[in-house]
Amino acid sequence: MNMTPYKQPAFIDAAFKKAEKQYHYLAKEADVLKKFPRTTDKNGKLKGTDEWDWTGGFFPGSLWYIYHQTANEQTKAAAIKWTEALEKAKDLDQHHDIGFVMYCSYGNAIKYLKDPAKIKEYQDIIVHSSNTALHRYDPKVGLIKSWNEKKSWDGKTLWKYPVIIDNMMNLEMLCYASDLTGDPKYKKVAISHADQTMKNHFRPDYSTYHVVDYDSQGNAIHRQTNQGFADNSTWSRGQAWGIYGFTMMYRETKKSEYLKTAQKAAKYYIQHQNMPQDNIPYWDFNAQQAGFQSDVDFSGRQLSYIPRDASAAAIVASALVELAGFSKGKDKELFLNFAKQTLETLSEPAYFADYQSNGGFLLKHSVGSLPHNSEVDGPLTYADYYYLEALTRLKKWK
Repeated sequence: MNMTPYKQPAFIDAAFKKAEKQYHYLAKEADVLKKFPRTTDKNGKLKGTDEWDWTGGFFPGSLWYIYHQTANEQTKAAAIKWTEALEKAKDLDQHHDIGFVMYCSYGNAIKYLKDPAKIKEYQDIIVHSSNTALHRYDPKVGLIKSWNEKKSWDGKTLWKYPVIIDNMMNLEMLCYASDLTGDPKYKKVAISHADQTMKNHFRPDYSTYHVVDYDSQGNAIHRQTNQGFADNSTWSRGQAWGIYGFTMMYRETKKSEYLKTAQKAAKYYIQHQNMPQDNIPYWDFNAQQAGFQSDVDFSGRQLSYIPRDASAAAIVASALVELAGFSKGKDKELFLNFAKQTLETLSEPAYFADYQSNGGFLLKHSVGSLPHNSEVDGPLTYADYYYLEALTRLKKWK
């Protein structure tokens, strides 16, 4: 089947130009706050965090994507400053997200900075971070533990070894560490984690569970949610992490099972009956579905509307551009066209913020955790990051 000759969308360069202007403003605001930008507060003011949070790497990572397109020295200086501000997090082992923190920042710096001395320094930090990540790996379980002990929504279950679908995103750093050092131990852990996740996090239709809890021998004992509508619903960003994570693991290993999983999970997402026409999903695919009951404690909050999640849309768009490159025929066309349409929607005023609005972030209408009434229908630093990554990948498409 012959695809129509590819033409680069005109909105990409325009989006990067606006993004740079907005992020110069955001960087100034962050300098005043002396924190890594995360979201906005209830008054629309910038809300930041420190290097021990899971989101710190996205702001410098976004600056690197912008710098790669514009070669602006001011952007580069800010990217270096905020990347190096994360160095202490190379010892972050109280949760699983060191890959998000260190690889989205230092990893992008290594890709786009032409400075051999700094690149070597940053590579050493990535290896150190990867060794830290292994602190949470138990070979008997075969997975990296996401959180420490945590109670489930009903308060009746104590998760002993919880693993969340998000954790797939931390495996790329481990694969890179094996490439850097020649030591296969990092990639072996990544493969073990992906294999167990593929076995236990997916339903027969390739929708995803958010949380799977394991016993000490690696047996899945609970499958539940923490940020979705119900244990058996499909939290849209969880599905996004799964699509992205298995696409990435196929790239790193060429294991055909990973490609199949990514493709099936992507089709579930794209073809879901509750996917809005503009390709920006609801926070949970089943939240507005008649007869689908929530088992999450919303503390009496009534859902007067079901918010969209631009962060999920951006993550999936980035994954689909790459997945299209690994796919053939109708699948290639389906994935690329859906990604392109999603990014065009996100680049329009309904989702892309005006200059100096939205706390300095690019995208509007994301959801952090609706059950926790946290970051609902606002900007999120990782929505911007994956949007910029998706644009970068689409621009490179041949």
